[in-house]
Amino acid sequence: MSVHENFTIIDWSIVFGYLLLTTWVGHAMRGKQGTIKDFFLGGRSLPWPAVSGSIIATEISGVTFIGVPGTLFALHGDFTYLQWALGSIIARIVVARFFVKIYYERDIYSPYDYMCLRLGSRVKALATIFFTVGSILGQSVRVLVAAMPLKVVTGMDIQWCIIIIGVFAIGWTLMGGMRTVIWTDVMQFLLFLVGGFIALFWLISSISGGWTGMIEAAQEFGRTRTVDPRFGIGPELQFTLWVALLAVPFQNLSIFGVDQLMAQRMFCCKSAKDAGKAIIYSSIGQLVTLLMLLIGAALFVNYHQNGFTDQEVATIFDVPSEKIQDFKEGVQYAEHPETEKRSSVPVPGSYEGKGNSGYIFPVWIVNALPAGLSGLILAGIFAAAISSLDSILAALSQTTLSLMYSPEKNNTSLSSKQLMNRSRLLVVLWGVALTGFTLLLSVAQNIPILPLAFGMTTYTVGPMLGIFICSILGKGSFRGLMIGSLISFFVVLFVRTDIWDLLIKSNMLKAEFFHFIPTFEVDELNNSLRSKVLFAWMWPLTFVITLLFGLISAKRENPLDESV
Repeated sequence: MSVHENFTIIDWSIVFGYLLLTTWVGHAMRGKQGTIKDFFLGGRSLPWPAVSGSIIATEISGVTFIGVPGTLFALHGDFTYLQWALGSIIARIVVARFFVKIYYERDIYSPYDYMCLRLGSRVKALATIFFTVGSILGQSVRVLVAAMPLKVVTGMDIQWCIIIIGVFAIGWTLMGGMRTVIWTDVMQFLLFLVGGFIALFWLISSISGGWTGMIEAAQEFGRTRTVDPRFGIGPELQFTLWVALLAVPFQNLSIFGVDQLMAQRMFCCKSAKDAGKAIIYSSIGQLVTLLMLLIGAALFVNYHQNGFTDQEVATIFDVPSEKIQDFKEGVQYAEHPETEKRSSVPVPGSYEGKGNSGYIFPVWIVNALPAGLSGLILAGIFAAAISSLDSILAALSQTTLSLMYSPEKNNTSLSSKQLMNRSRLLVVLWGVALTGFTLLLSVAQNIPILPLAFGMTTYTVGPMLGIFICSILGKGSFRGLMIGSLISFFVVLFVRTDIWDLLIKSNMLKAEFFHFIPTFEVDELNNSLRSKVLFAWMWPLTFVITLLFGLISAKRENPLDESV
């Protein structure tokens, strides 16, 4: 019997019932929608706790709900990912203390409007392009990563999972703009918490020794390590204290202060003080990450004690029933990173390269939880994917409209009704485009598009922050910022392998061609590349490069002059 056969009509009813309930709540909370300020900023009247909940729901997406437990479950997984919370909290405090005040001094809709007022429309266009490209790839992947396990546990074609997510996202955004997006996000956040706690307590009840037994067993296999004090630039040192303190703040300054996906939420508050509170208190979302790490540890101990069923092996490791015995004999098992004590838990990817750790939590939900509860938690995964998509639809619609008509300058001849109609049309167009791109990702063969999309933040985060700081200083030419951004792009290009992998898998290049590049390790046998440098260090480096070129080449003319 396949896993999806455990997903009953009761579960389906709860999934669609929850989505319809959320739709009704979004409709009821939409408020008036007479102007683009109402549509994109919620009339700047939303309470800060709701905005803070929306920030958390957008940050803690379906990828986190699925991926964090799977990451801890994988070989040598532990709690060191939690160290990144330090850098994230530092960045939020800086955004709340300095960035928010700057934004609320003007009647603007996005950080890019501020850049336009300070450095000209071409700089605004440059930043908007960075935001748009990164959003299309990054958010499409969020939807796809959530849709993949939903396909496994529900039995639906992945294309239908994506289309359902896309239809609801477009509908929720059209219904009430940012007001609806924020209130539906609040519902997703609450469901995250409820679903997470249900899963954790259910797992603990199935483990010998309960909570104490779980912690002791997780410690025995090195799963509870939280602090990694090592310093280095190698990719294996991703979750260390130094990365958290020196690199992660730059990423989060850009994400929370400059990226419109998050920044748009703080524009919805009644005042700069409320917006600051919303940003700072969104740090509570790191507790959700801790919850998901605990779930990952509990999953590891549960399967260490009870083992996988043949059905779970077939689903998680993509092993045909006739090869399950071969799997049990040939698979690699998880070990303690220092004592090498071996667990009875197989490692995804250790049997003929098969296995997806991201399937482990959803498969457990469907197999272990009773009908109804599994539907409730998987409804949260569906809703999280929708939340990711509707959030970016509102942001892309606003930035595109601003680029076309510049309403922040009050020089457009269009009426409020005309601007609203164009805003809604842009939501539909971007919704169709993003859903279509996600469908394209789902059918792509032999091309590592997922790593390419996740890597896009490395290409865009540093330059966007550099452009913004130049805007604050009122110094920086378009030419210099463009040069700095291009240099930053090429620097990242020789640290991340995404684009090169795509060309290699498309038979347009051979891996051996890259022997002369010191940042890459070449595997000629498998025709593949591996980076020797951790991508996270590119966040501060590309920020400095863009900032310096912007400042060095700044002209003495008025920065508002379009000649810049």
